[in-house]
Amino acid sequence: MKRLRTHLLVGLLLSLLVLSGLHPWLRETLLDARFKLLTRQATGDIVLVEIDPRSIEALGRWPWLRSVHAELVQRLERAGATDIVFDVDFSAPSTADQDAAFAAALQAAGGSVVLPAFRQLVADRGDGHTLHINRPIPLFAQQAWLALVNVLPEPDGVIRRYSHGAVIEGDFIPSVGDMLAGRHDQNAPPFRIDFGIQPASVPSLSAIDVLRGTPAALAALRGKKAIIAGTAAELGDRFTVPNGRIIPGSLVQALAAESIIQGRTLATTSPAVSLGGVAALVIAMAAIWRRVRAGRRILVLALLALAIEGAAICVQAFHPIAFDSSLLLSAVAAYALATAIDEIDLRGLLRLAAERRFERIAMSLSDGLVCVDQTGRITLWNPGASAIFGHSEQAAIGQRFEFLLAQGDGGVSEAPFMLTAVPLARLLQRGGTVVELVGLRRSGEHFDLECSLSCWDTATGVQYGVVLRDISLRKRQQEHIRYLAECDTVTGLPNRNGLMAHLEEAISRREAGNATLLLVGVNRFQQVNNLYGHSFGDALVVALVERLRAVAAQASLIARLSSDEFAILFAGEAGEAAALGERIVADFQYRAVTVGERPHRITVAVGLASTSTAHHAEMLIGNAHFALASAKAQTSAAPVPFDPLMRGAIERREALEAELRAALADNEFELFYQPQIDLRTGTVLGAEALIRWRHRERGYVSPAEFMPVVNTTSLSEDVAAWVLETACRRAADWQRRGYAIRIGVNLAQSQFAAGDLAAEVERRLTENGLRPELLELEVTEDIILDDGAKTLRVLAALRALGVKIAFDDFGTGYGSLTYLKTFPLDKIKIDQSFVKRLEPGSQDAAIVAATIDLGQALGLSVIAEGIETQATADLLREMGCDEGQGYLISKPIPAKEFEMKFLNRETRLVA
Repeated sequence: MKRLRTHLLVGLLLSLLVLSGLHPWLRETLLDARFKLLTRQATGDIVLVEIDPRSIEALGRWPWLRSVHAELVQRLERAGATDIVFDVDFSAPSTADQDAAFAAALQAAGGSVVLPAFRQLVADRGDGHTLHINRPIPLFAQQAWLALVNVLPEPDGVIRRYSHGAVIEGDFIPSVGDMLAGRHDQNAPPFRIDFGIQPASVPSLSAIDVLRGTPAALAALRGKKAIIAGTAAELGDRFTVPNGRIIPGSLVQALAAESIIQGRTLATTSPAVSLGGVAALVIAMAAIWRRVRAGRRILVLALLALAIEGAAICVQAFHPIAFDSSLLLSAVAAYALATAIDEIDLRGLLRLAAERRFERIAMSLSDGLVCVDQTGRITLWNPGASAIFGHSEQAAIGQRFEFLLAQGDGGVSEAPFMLTAVPLARLLQRGGTVVELVGLRRSGEHFDLECSLSCWDTATGVQYGVVLRDISLRKRQQEHIRYLAECDTVTGLPNRNGLMAHLEEAISRREAGNATLLLVGVNRFQQVNNLYGHSFGDALVVALVERLRAVAAQASLIARLSSDEFAILFAGEAGEAAALGERIVADFQYRAVTVGERPHRITVAVGLASTSTAHHAEMLIGNAHFALASAKAQTSAAPVPFDPLMRGAIERREALEAELRAALADNEFELFYQPQIDLRTGTVLGAEALIRWRHRERGYVSPAEFMPVVNTTSLSEDVAAWVLETACRRAADWQRRGYAIRIGVNLAQSQFAAGDLAAEVERRLTENGLRPELLELEVTEDIILDDGAKTLRVLAALRALGVKIAFDDFGTGYGSLTYLKTFPLDKIKIDQSFVKRLEPGSQDAAIVAATIDLGQALGLSVIAEGIETQATADLLREMGCDEGQGYLISKPIPAKEFEMKFLNRETRLVA
């Protein structure tokens, strides 16, 4: 097989030459080149009569009149030309007199004139082309011979071959060359024109000289054959011939005729001759390949190539044979290449080139790169490694790889790392293997080091490659990212992610079997944070954490779940966990939290969940949240343990929310109205609009059941908007009917948080035609605390519209007196918790009296809610209270009933 390898390579190269399409190009290049060597002169028997630029300019037009061509024929006849060949298109008629003049000249010539015919493809009306024959018009064809002027270029656009003629519509029409040479051979194949005949040796005359009868021109035509054709560049009849020359078509016809006349109709040798030559070469090379040294083989092949081409040139010089030597010369070149490959250590060159390329790449890497031999000693050290470790290349080369590692002196790995001990299977796999070690700099500093290990086989044994990266910064960044992901940045405590990881780990190890998770929720934290600012809020959180750490010192973990929630994991009995929760509640209940130098009263709620109630950390936190929500909802401050029934309550709440959404869409809500009267006269001054839900199955549902859900979900904004629109529409209706009473509407926090409340109220007033002073909007302390600055802006805008603003539930919050001074209010509503227990001389009476006096001093009207007895009404009137509402007057009732009972101007309700 080794002996055949060279010959198979040659065969492969020759096959590629043929299949790639390069063989025809090489063949024609060689044959064309021979014309430069084998030159010869034309016989001079053929003269070109050129319709050149000078002739066209002299006559002043193109195409010429047929009478001009007639005169040209006459001049040539009189000059003694034996044959006259036109390479001019006469396929279209001219004027009758012009055509007649030319026909007469042809007839007078007595059959010595040849007119052109040519074939061309024209587009038909279908998808293809039709072969069309251009002939002279019958008037001319009857008086002259026809000859084909078609010449077809090769695929590369070069004219090389020429046809003897063609059978057209059953008749053989010879080519112009055959007509000029006096040959008529219908069966002769096309031939190669001998372009060694020099075009410059073909005599030529200007047509204008012939027409003018120039003696020298006429003398040159005697006994000659004339070709009349356009040679001016603007006529476009030009072709590319071998060796890059471009000549007129008439000159191609003349050279073809000269080739026939001189017996130079070149024929190319058949492929069989080339294949035979290649076969002989293969046999010869097989015989001498191992017997003759490479240098002599190259010399033999070079001499053989010269001999082959020299013989081909000699044959073509004396015989009309164009020997195709391209394939044979290609085989000679292929054997020369095979000889060179056979002698050159190609693998060694490739290996050397690869090593040099690898070394250049290695030296340009920013990462450290070292190569280590099979003994474990460093053989290559790049600048990147110097930058990492501080060692120079001279100091590092020859050292063992392990001197770069911190081992046995504080390194992280107890067992020393040995590069040569790493299993080769790990190193040979795709991508090698990556290990993290502790590096040792020249300064003695330890650092995190990533090593990408690989190896390869060489003639001298296994070689190792190690890419080194200092990952200290990356480690610190990862640690910082982990800290941000798992820790709260304000307190440093684990956040929800950190708590989850701790709980999952503890549950998976079954170490938290008796543990309890306590969730501590800070009451009203968001309001305090908004009131005093976020910096104060952060300081408050830090103070809260210090308190929790002190109270829950025995806890396994303290984490911050959210802005106002903390988690405490307590590994102990349930009773101990409950006691811890009680201590936390009591500590905050009885001791203020000091921020800076100022104490603040902060209360907390605590929910507890045992790990026995959950299968995973997420469920455990969820259970604790259920318990915390229950603790916040109850009236007492006692910690609440998780009860499975709590999940049912949440599910019921979710179902109720879905029903409420459907109720809003199905128009199941309606407004009831509770009258507000002048306590002195008993006159109805207004009414408070209160929402009611008429359930399609359960009837009326208590607002205490569904309003907490509305106020804490996204329903709040839509329901509040419906209440405002419905109340405005009802008040406007009463206004149009002559009952101009004030309607009170409770505002929701969501209306301040989203949208433009003032713009919405203005639109409702305008659309319904309601006077602004008949709309009274009620706000609570929760709304003001949520965003005091924004609330102030909104209330000011509402007040500017002429709408009345009432402060609802006055006296139940912490900052009521401050709000009276700060916010634009018209009325104070005394909360019913003070009114229902109102008795002369009681504390409630003192608070109510003080509130009435304060309101009057500030110019605010005062209304008391929750009046249920006549005695209460009388006492309030004596205190100077302006207005009142309550069950003594009427419970909230539907609009129609309200109209019947209270929209009578004579009605008096309180004596």
